[in-house]
Amino acid sequence: MIPAAFEYYRPTDMAGVIALLQEHGDDARVIAGGHSLIPMMKLRMADVPHLIDLQAIDGLSGITVSDGAVRIGAMTTQHDIIASAELAAAAPIMQEAALQIADPQVRYMGTVGGNVANGDPGNDMPGLMQCLDAQFHLTGPDGDRTVEARDFYEAAYMTDREDEEVLVAVTFAAPSGGYAYEKQKRKIGDYATAAAAVQITKDGGTVASASIAMTNLSDTPVWSEATADALVGTDCGDAAVKAAIAAMLGDIDPTEDNRGPVAFKRHAAGIVLGRAIARAWSRA
Repeated sequence: MIPAAFEYYRPTDMAGVIALLQEHGDDARVIAGGHSLIPMMKLRMADVPHLIDLQAIDGLSGITVSDGAVRIGAMTTQHDIIASAELAAAAPIMQEAALQIADPQVRYMGTVGGNVANGDPGNDMPGLMQCLDAQFHLTGPDGDRTVEARDFYEAAYMTDREDEEVLVAVTFAAPSGGYAYEKQKRKIGDYATAAAAVQITKDGGTVASASIAMTNLSDTPVWSEATADALVGTDCGDAAVKAAIAAMLGDIDPTEDNRGPVAFKRHAAGIVLGRAIARAWSRA
């Protein structure tokens, strides 16, 4: 389909972006890579009279790893994530997850900021950022502020970002221990039917800490503290993994759609989580 008519802007600095957002209010949206917003506009699911392109603004992309801290600019693409040896060394789960997003053509344009900012429950990065306990950095007419990834998502396509704010970067502490991003989908390029991001640290033969988040199994990503608690202090054996899966099933709330009925999604979630825990534990 063809989207409704809209005005297109390409400002060269953030002040210009904020001014346009203030001028047009709810009628304006920013666009990064475009792989979330443009399809919705074509399907007339999003009416955007004023479209603000961020591509011409310097300083919004790039990956920095320093003193155990990772910073990823909002306009950094999924391809940039995959290609960064520095990031792969500091947070290998990022590369593992990015390789499972859509296809190479999409990954060359799709951005980290776009993936996390619009609140799509099917996107891969929001749950991953919650697993990593990331912070989202926003700028707006009142200045800069930081929001925890675990507090950012309120409902499907609803976040803590104000209409006149722009997400400019993501930061998190480089994780340690084992990791896994496991994703079940109908075909290459599809959103997840269920996906799990897992980080585990080991002390001797037991789990010292764990962080687990699930994707596309509720109207927001689900960071499950109960699931992690079921693993901590155990040998990550079959009984512990079953307890973790049971805890996770108590936290998710999937709905029936073209990816399957609720019972199938819950089954897929358990399988995906079990695989992710086993792989993360083997790497810990």
